[in-house]
Amino acid sequence: MTITVIIPVYNAQEFIGKAVESVIQFPEVKEVLLIDDGSKDDSLKICQEMAAQYAVVTAIQHPDKKNHGVSATRNLGMDLASQEFVAFLDADDYYLPNRFDAEREYFRDPSIDGVFGAIGVEFITEAGKQKYLSVINDTGLTTVRHAAEGRAVFNGLIQIDPTFGTFFSLIATTLRKSAIENPQLRLNEGMRMHEDKDFIIKLSYHCHLKSGFIDKAVAIRTGHENNTFSSVQNKSQAYYINQEKLYSSLYHWAKKEKVAQNITEMFKLKGICASISQKHGFPKYINYALKVITNPKLLKTRYQYFALKNKL
Repeated sequence: MTITVIIPVYNAQEFIGKAVESVIQFPEVKEVLLIDDGSKDDSLKICQEMAAQYAVVTAIQHPDKKNHGVSATRNLGMDLASQEFVAFLDADDYYLPNRFDAEREYFRDPSIDGVFGAIGVEFITEAGKQKYLSVINDTGLTTVRHAAEGRAVFNGLIQIDPTFGTFFSLIATTLRKSAIENPQLRLNEGMRMHEDKDFIIKLSYHCHLKSGFIDKAVAIRTGHENNTFSSVQNKSQAYYINQEKLYSSLYHWAKKEKVAQNITEMFKLKGICASISQKHGFPKYINYALKVITNPKLLKTRYQYFALKNKL
């Protein structure tokens, strides 16, 4: 098993060294792609120094050397990855020594396309902790609730199985490169939030994913005040705008891939629900009435109540 680890880098000068050192401890990691996304600090210089120090590390920029966002940066990494497997890490996070233990066992089965595990959190500033808790309100593992593989993972993530959980992290996910090449699976570059959830739902539909260690962390997310994932408050207007983008992306993908009608319709209704939830007062009810006229099935589902109560 040989692995490419893709690390997007944006203004992360104080974290890059620890991230890289946590990766190169694994003999399976033959390539580390440090991709600077137009950083304004000394991140690029540090990436270049790490590349000079370690033979497996390569420092890269986008061709125009500008900022393109984490989705485009990860996509570039997947396009350039040369090894049999692809794994992800953010520049301010790090792997634990057990990161690839499950993969060593499960990837012996050629039918397994991807393995995912749990991540923990380490707070490095008090401001970061308070910001994290205001959005996530849980210092436990980011993981799913029970083991699953294959289509059961997809059904769990979209809540056909409500006991499973709706998210696992890309930094605890390893993919067989051949599985994401045919069909080509890439992150939606039009999304700046929830792009990872959008991606893993699509992965779980097209690929045979299997849960690895979900009861203990295999990687650590660092909590600080500049974390992107905690930059939008729950139930805020921005939150619902991003939710609408997520479900719009999933709806159009599901239509294109001819996913089961009930699932395609669910994505559509969740997107409508998020659209209505962005409004307040009288405009909310006007918007709701207009959506019901063009989407009468909204009246027959639980989403009509969620839309009016600002919940998804």
